[in-house]
Amino acid sequence: MTLTTIAPQITDSGVSAPTYFEALDYLKDQYKAIYGDDAYLENDSQDGQWLGVIARVVSDCGAACVDAYSTFSPKTATGDALSRNVAINGIKRALPTYSTVDLTITGTSGTVITNGYAVDKNNNQWILPATVTIPSSGSIVVTATASQAGAILAMAGSVTTIGKPTRGWQSVTNVASSTLGTAVEQDAHLKQRQALSVAIPSQSKTDSIKGALFSLAGVSRCKTYENDTKQTNSLGLPPNTLCVVISGGDANAIAQTMRSKKSLGCGWYGNTSVSVNDNFGEAVIVQFYRPNVRSIGFIIGAQSTVDYTSDIGDSIKQAIANYVNQLDIGDKIALNKIYVPAGLYGGLDSMTYDISSIIITVDGQQISGDFLLSFNEVAYCETKNIDISIAGG
Repeated sequence: MTLTTIAPQITDSGVSAPTYFEALDYLKDQYKAIYGDDAYLENDSQDGQWLGVIARVVSDCGAACVDAYSTFSPKTATGDALSRNVAINGIKRALPTYSTVDLTITGTSGTVITNGYAVDKNNNQWILPATVTIPSSGSIVVTATASQAGAILAMAGSVTTIGKPTRGWQSVTNVASSTLGTAVEQDAHLKQRQALSVAIPSQSKTDSIKGALFSLAGVSRCKTYENDTKQTNSLGLPPNTLCVVISGGDANAIAQTMRSKKSLGCGWYGNTSVSVNDNFGEAVIVQFYRPNVRSIGFIIGAQSTVDYTSDIGDSIKQAIANYVNQLDIGDKIALNKIYVPAGLYGGLDSMTYDISSIIITVDGQQISGDFLLSFNEVAYCETKNIDISIAGG
């Protein structure tokens, strides 16, 4: 189709702009219409090169216009433009976060713990809120933050040491595994949160709760399961209950949000209980799940060429770990999908080896075939748990 203009255009189908070659052909046609068809405009001519420079400027400007147009919608925006779009919905791109864990603090009623911290079995420190007051019940659930940023794993029952002894503070433990810290939020996840946030005023109470929870600071994953029957369902949810499985976020903020969105006649189900006050000052117990973390590893067999190096092996491990760690709660770890990051997504280094076998390990135990996480589980993979056996080369 012959172009009538090389300016970007907005039509019912969206925005369009000419490519470099389309702009160059258009300029050559216009040049010959002025100076004659015998004008020589190939790449080895000065006039042809000058038209090429102009065509490059035109195509670059057109591409910039297309990019600018795409920033108007959170569905097509990327990077900083996406961050600005979702700000309209009151959402901010999540910055790198620290791992958190819900700790049950037990001790004498009225005890005030100032700048306290607990220590897990791997000597990682978990910092308590600046001030924690043990209530009359003798125990309280608080969210502690790892002293170092990144993914710090503390399995259930592993945070049992009082780091800063305080009179009246008797014990500490964690019922659920820690919620792992995350890197800067990726565009795909931010778009998902934006879509869910607009569901806050929706008809469904479940959608409303999920959307509101995703808008809380630090929340990285969230799944909701509802049992509206009169029998315990296949997931083990009691009759007429709602189960929220959530990673990240402050436990009290989560509980308060859930309480404010809860519908009548529906109970909570989870492994973490938090007491919050309603609008009349009455204590209400809210339950939700902190996902159990399953340690995932892989045993990989491969045939290599002489160009294969240990650095390539490290890249394979990192690519697989990154893939597993972005999986959602209750996802399936499928072997056929693991081959993609194991193949470095088709990069040049993938030409130096061929994958012959992959075996999944879960908590150190080999699994036959794929592995499906339970509804309240999340996968975590460290590169040290990936073993690559190389033959050949």
